[in-house]
Amino acid sequence: MSIGITGNSDIRTLTAGAAALRRGAVGLVVAVLVWEVATRLDDWTGLPVPMVWRLPPPSAVVADFAELAAAAGYWNSWSLSFQRVLAGFAAALVVGGVLGLLMATRPRFRQVVFPVFEALRPIPPLAWVPLAIIFWPTSELSITFVTFLGALFPIVLNTVGGAEAIDRRHVLAARSMGAGRWFLFRGVLLPAILPSLVTGATVGMGITWEVVVAAELISGGGDSSGDGGLGFLVWNAYQGNNLPRVIVAMVSLGIAGYVSSAVVRLLGKRLTPWQQVTP
Repeated sequence: MSIGITGNSDIRTLTAGAAALRRGAVGLVVAVLVWEVATRLDDWTGLPVPMVWRLPPPSAVVADFAELAAAAGYWNSWSLSFQRVLAGFAAALVVGGVLGLLMATRPRFRQVVFPVFEALRPIPPLAWVPLAIIFWPTSELSITFVTFLGALFPIVLNTVGGAEAIDRRHVLAARSMGAGRWFLFRGVLLPAILPSLVTGATVGMGITWEVVVAAELISGGGDSSGDGGLGFLVWNAYQGNNLPRVIVAMVSLGIAGYVSSAVVRLLGKRLTPWQQVTP
């Protein structure tokens, strides 16, 4: 009986996923059509759509992408940006997770560290770019540091919030049954904190892709084919007044950020299977 229920649930999940995918595809097609019409309305009727008429039409963007995709530098930029984002994100995940746990479980540590953390948190990661250039010996380390800061703060805050939301009765119950510190951490604290940590990691991953655009300007290298990172590709295309290429780079960044966040969410679901409610 349980096998049948599970099978029906899986079928319903797949059906709902397919329906959502179809609706998303329809929305994307409609958005592209509206974009194409809005950018060409001035040529057709002489009535430009405010602001939109300056954008290149999707057909011009697709043509520029076809040209850019043939250049090895474009795909190297994808690789460089992914390496920089993943390096900064991985460092933020380790440092932020440990820092959040210490602040959540050690009141004296939090009293000392949290005021400093809160003073630094409002500073945008991009404001650290000049210091990153000065203090880090290579441009790669500077870029990694800025992306690290972009992910660090949401990871720490969500970890602390998840720890504070733990029902203290669960901790007391585990202690009353003789649980040691390690079991208490592994069996009570960590499962309770993981969902919040995953949320912070997802938000942090999105922010790293936002700041990598400016962080990659530190590198000061690359060429018109984009061999310098996707963020550098945006800037290089802007300086060359190549609007279709700017759009291509922006879409590339959006796709990269979406894929990265989706991977984090998928890993989060694997790590927190108890949160997946099966009807």
